[in-house]
Amino acid sequence: MEQLNKFLNERAKGTLISWQHQAEAARRYGITVHQTERAILEMGLLPARYQRNSGTVPPEGQLVLHRSRVTVIGCGGLGGYVVEQLARAGVGTIVAVDPDVFEEHNLNRQLLSSIDALGASKAAAAAQRVAAINPAVTVVPEQVAFCPDNARELIAASSVAVDALDNVQGRLELADACNSLEVPLVHGAIAGWYGQVATQLPGEATLRLIYSSWTSGAGVERELGNPSFTPAAVASLQAAEVCKLLLGSGRPLTGRKLVIDLLHMDMDQFTVPT
Repeated sequence: MEQLNKFLNERAKGTLISWQHQAEAARRYGITVHQTERAILEMGLLPARYQRNSGTVPPEGQLVLHRSRVTVIGCGGLGGYVVEQLARAGVGTIVAVDPDVFEEHNLNRQLLSSIDALGASKAAAAAQRVAAINPAVTVVPEQVAFCPDNARELIAASSVAVDALDNVQGRLELADACNSLEVPLVHGAIAGWYGQVATQLPGEATLRLIYSSWTSGAGVERELGNPSFTPAAVASLQAAEVCKLLLGSGRPLTGRKLVIDLLHMDMDQFTVPT
């Protein structure tokens, strides 16, 4: 460790360590890039990729993000964007959960989809994408459908879970599991021009209250579909909320539901009844 620290200190420009030297340190000392990044941050230095974060997230906050683990349930329209944004922000470990493979109708809106990826696992694509943009982030791909039986395995070790599902029943099961495991949940849903975001902290019944009138069947997204821009907008809000929770910054979106109307460019919030 002493030799690694000496190597990094000698190559720092101010407080910044370039990607070239980060990768070289990993090779030279036989450790992962993830481990090298932790060493850099623990020294009070900053990987150069995060220099534009520093006005918002100080170096000690960047270390908090690096040490964090987030589970994203669903790697499609919402989840693909959430995974990418968390990886670019520097969240150290992301569990990417999705049982599906890419189909042609995903190409209009899902960031991780491509013609070459048709038929490929969405969870595996999340890992491949992050490896290409930020190899210091560890992605754990899980090509399984979330259910109450595997909730502990997928969520219990995480600081936050993200709801990027496309069905109400799954969201409610996820919300209940997060409560049972005492893991905060950042919910997102999209349909056509519209979307919503909310945060459920342990002990709250936010999702059950939001969907209190639902009895069965598909949500409105099956009728309205989803264009390319709605998942990107809502996922950005979810990613911001996740980072706030991890950093303990700002005011979390608890006890409230944020509703986004991109057709009329309106954004409103509603109190979730208790």
